[in-house]
Amino acid sequence: MNTAERPMYRWQDLPWKKVERSVFKLQKRIYQASQRGDTTSVHRLQRLLISSWSARCLAVRRVTQDNRGKKTAGVDGIKSLNPQQRLHLAQTLTLPQTASPTRRVWIPKPGKEEKRPLSIPTIHSRAQQALAKLALEPEWEARFEPNSYGFRPGRGCHDAIAAIFHAICQKPKYVLDADIAKCFDRINHQALLDKLQTFPKMDRAIRAWLKAGVLDGEELYPTDEGVPQGGPISLPTKLQICVISI
Repeated sequence: MNTAERPMYRWQDLPWKKVERSVFKLQKRIYQASQRGDTTSVHRLQRLLISSWSARCLAVRRVTQDNRGKKTAGVDGIKSLNPQQRLHLAQTLTLPQTASPTRRVWIPKPGKEEKRPLSIPTIHSRAQQALAKLALEPEWEARFEPNSYGFRPGRGCHDAIAAIFHAICQKPKYVLDADIAKCFDRINHQALLDKLQTFPKMDRAIRAWLKAGVLDGEELYPTDEGVPQGGPISLPTKLQICVISI
């Protein structure tokens, strides 16, 4: 690394409050532009965010340090990165044109013999997905229904419980419980991308993650439909819920 490329900080000395504040300011501008329907500004600000140093550092930190599943390896077998490797990943991080396959892990469902499949991306792919999520999340937060509580920042099951209580405490109401069998395993890729209507670089990255395939043991299986569950952007988050709820 030459002098011009040498970072000002070591990873452990980065000013994280300043980093988070910088990302939040950009996300707030994306949110406001989405609220007023200014798609051109939304896409311009999203491109600015994914290229910013602060967003790249924050994305790497979230998948290598903050996330509970940070020690889970993808197909490359890498479970963790040291501070120097994290800094290098942040310096080189960008949205991909192609993606590595995910690693299939089977976990038992509570109280059942049935197991649920998780598809674990590599650390590099998880960082890329976290970067994409930082850009996409504020756009869709501005468009979601106010009474939606699943997988949204700053919301949880206690908020949903409180909303239900306030809605039914005055008089009896019906409660409907709907469960779509294998919902996320059957999502149409093109319908998802059409719903997003994002800019070309983001569209290519999401398409690459959707079509990456999954490695189960020694067998590589194609992913022609459905979305993998196990990465920052592939859990039932904004990209999947938007097809159903909007």
